[in-house]
Amino acid sequence: MKKINFLMIAAMVVFVGAGFTACSSDSDDSSDNRKNYQEIVDNKVKEQKTKDNALLLVAFGSTWQPAFDDFDATVEAYKQAFPNHDVYLSFSSAICRNRAAAGEHKDEGAEIRDYYAPDLWLEAFGRVKYADISVQSLQVIPGEEYGRVVNALKDFANNGKNDLDNEYLKNVKLHLGTPLMATGSDDETEDNDVTKLAAELHKIFGAKVNEGAMLFMGHGNPDEYDTYSANVRYKQLENALQKNYNKRYFVGTVDMTDNFKTDVLERMRDSVNYTSGKVFCAPLMSIAGDHANNDMAGDDDKWELNEETGEYEETSWKVFFADQRGGSYDCNNETMIVKGLLAYPAIRQLWINHTLEASKSEPLEWYHSNDGTE
Repeated sequence: MKKINFLMIAAMVVFVGAGFTACSSDSDDSSDNRKNYQEIVDNKVKEQKTKDNALLLVAFGSTWQPAFDDFDATVEAYKQAFPNHDVYLSFSSAICRNRAAAGEHKDEGAEIRDYYAPDLWLEAFGRVKYADISVQSLQVIPGEEYGRVVNALKDFANNGKNDLDNEYLKNVKLHLGTPLMATGSDDETEDNDVTKLAAELHKIFGAKVNEGAMLFMGHGNPDEYDTYSANVRYKQLENALQKNYNKRYFVGTVDMTDNFKTDVLERMRDSVNYTSGKVFCAPLMSIAGDHANNDMAGDDDKWELNEETGEYEETSWKVFFADQRGGSYDCNNETMIVKGLLAYPAIRQLWINHTLEASKSEPLEWYHSNDGTE
């Protein structure tokens, strides 16, 4: 594993070991429910196990059918890339799991789907004793949600539920694939995750940016969860796109101070004097879910300014840039590209490359027995 990736994983282990927990509103309902879910996942793994190696993909989750389709395509791509592994997919968000199971968007044609938490899959892997387990984060940046992925794998490695065979855990090989933009720098000529992603984005969206401005909407971390400065990847990506390809590329977020759509507008006006013309928007997220459909391409137009952040939180990017207060822009349903990153095979391959790198690296040495012995 490259040194920078190893250091990132090590840093995240310190972070999650220091008391990081998921929000209470995003946890499972009861221990009885978790026991039932664990039994379901145990049975699925017993039925589906055909190899000695397991590969778990961990996404935040979604409830939209196009997202489900992209996840399905991603699983199939991983099966092709890793023929010696059984491939599984999990959602880290309990809210997404519960709403997908309830069919939140069934009226729009979404299927009712059952997804399960990463720790349930890992526990099941330990019970059937896979010899080699790889976990791949489908996050875009190494931020808050990546911390949950690290936390789940670390807890499994240390027998957090105290019901697995310690001798097995001492010998099982564990690997962790990092997020899409795990590495980056302020040098736009350097070969790293940010510059690789910028190159693929320009191949896909180069024609759009020739017509107008091309805006990418990432998620971002709230400041209190940006301990390892994952948010800097968005600015590094914008710099790489602008300096290597076209100055009308911009990267904003829905949850990062000083990088909201209002800040993107300011940069558009100040840096390239782009005050009229087409404005294209696409999500810089693994899938097109609520943020893409609502925060970016939705029709919300409440125009209530958050005085502290300077952001119109209840106004979509489409409405904001189309309105005269946002400039004289041609921004409408036709300029909204509601398609997640996993839908593009070339970008999906960047995640696969991270998994390949992790699987070929030395296994993680995270095991520590509960009784203090090694």
